[in-house]
Amino acid sequence: MNKTSSNVIWHGATVQREHRERLNGHRSAILWFTGLSGAGKSTLAHAVEQRLHACAVRTYVLDGDNVRHGLCGDLGFSAADRSENIRRVGELAKLFVDAGVIVLTAFISPFRTDRDLVRSWVAPEDFLEIHCRCSVEVCEARDVKGLYKMARAGSVKDFTGISSPYEEPLAAELIVNTGELNVEQCVEMVLNLLRERGILRSI
Repeated sequence: MNKTSSNVIWHGATVQREHRERLNGHRSAILWFTGLSGAGKSTLAHAVEQRLHACAVRTYVLDGDNVRHGLCGDLGFSAADRSENIRRVGELAKLFVDAGVIVLTAFISPFRTDRDLVRSWVAPEDFLEIHCRCSVEVCEARDVKGLYKMARAGSVKDFTGISSPYEEPLAAELIVNTGELNVEQCVEMVLNLLRERGILRSI
């Protein structure tokens, strides 16, 4: 649910999104990377940002773990808390779009309704869902953070892909097979998407 405080009035800015985009030389957008833990969401998001930054594109990565150190530090991993986590991130991502920035979000975001809610808050061309598709077997074999091992041992509850479901996107703007392709190949796929959607100048 999109919550609004009582007794508040939206203050319209003098400098608006189109002014910021004109100054930046590119459109703003949300690149929503979703997938299992270990699928390569953060790795890909940061690699894309590095390429964009080198071309003077204004970007920011919102990383799932990092956000839980502050903005969402009070949340656990129950279904309700996961949904609230994504709601807060979605609201923040909207502000980045208004700021003229390409914001890259790297979150498992396991529930389709939560991702669709964030999508509904912005114009259709502003939300690009990127599914980092990687099998549970490959993610578990990587187990970069040791979380799968802990989940199998029962010390981590509500773990996506093991004891909690992951709902794959039904109509993602891009599916990247991160279990099969290398990072450079995945980055090129994302950049091609941005070019096709007219978000970037040709880079």
